[in-house]
Amino acid sequence: MNKHLKNLNRIEFVVTTACTGKCKHCSQGENRSSEKLDKYSASDAMRKIAREYSIKSVMTFGGEPLLCHETVCEIHKAAKEMNIPLRQLITNGYFSKDSDRITYVAQKIIESGVNEILLSVDAFHQETIPLEYVKTFANAVNVPDVELRVHPAWLVSADDDNSYNDETRKIIAEFNHMGIEASEGNVIFPSGNALKYLSEYFDLSKEIQNPYQENPTDIRAICFSANGDILGSNIYKQDINDILSSYIPE
Repeated sequence: MNKHLKNLNRIEFVVTTACTGKCKHCSQGENRSSEKLDKYSASDAMRKIAREYSIKSVMTFGGEPLLCHETVCEIHKAAKEMNIPLRQLITNGYFSKDSDRITYVAQKIIESGVNEILLSVDAFHQETIPLEYVKTFANAVNVPDVELRVHPAWLVSADDDNSYNDETRKIIAEFNHMGIEASEGNVIFPSGNALKYLSEYFDLSKEIQNPYQENPTDIRAICFSANGDILGSNIYKQDINDILSSYIPE
């Protein structure tokens, strides 16, 4: 076992970079591609990792991951088979306007073994994403075996008094009325669109530490990019076991 990965306990997958939103806080910026992970390569890599490491959680996100719901399902089916306890999906909930399609995808997600869904709704997402379709999806996945929570993006902090946060609180209240609580969410990091459109809210004279950056000598979570990149290599070019065993911090 690679000593730099001995504490690895989490696997994340960017299922696709394609997205249904055009959010001004998005860290990916506006130059999005439509790359997507191969479902079998991703699930196979996850199984191999889980055989060697004590993985406690798996997350799928994007882009909008439910544009590729079959990949999401394949990954979480494998995670359930490997007895990984926490199987998370982060989605903005908007991948179709067809209610039958929304219900169908929701059912497949539930059947796959996803047991926590974090719904990205806030002032930024709802500038371009119609809330009615998100609510249709939320109702369809709001079942006993799935923990469903709103997962908002906060500007400056969750307590800061600004117009974006005020609008986010109103949106959260709508979901509260549906019986859906909110997570702590996350605070927006100044990169991509956030740096372009929201720079006035950040003190750019100070270095801001990215809270999602891993310690390269003691990695606890690894993230697969939509093109298959992982730890400086790629699962389409090299077996994941070889990638992990040969990893050296830069």
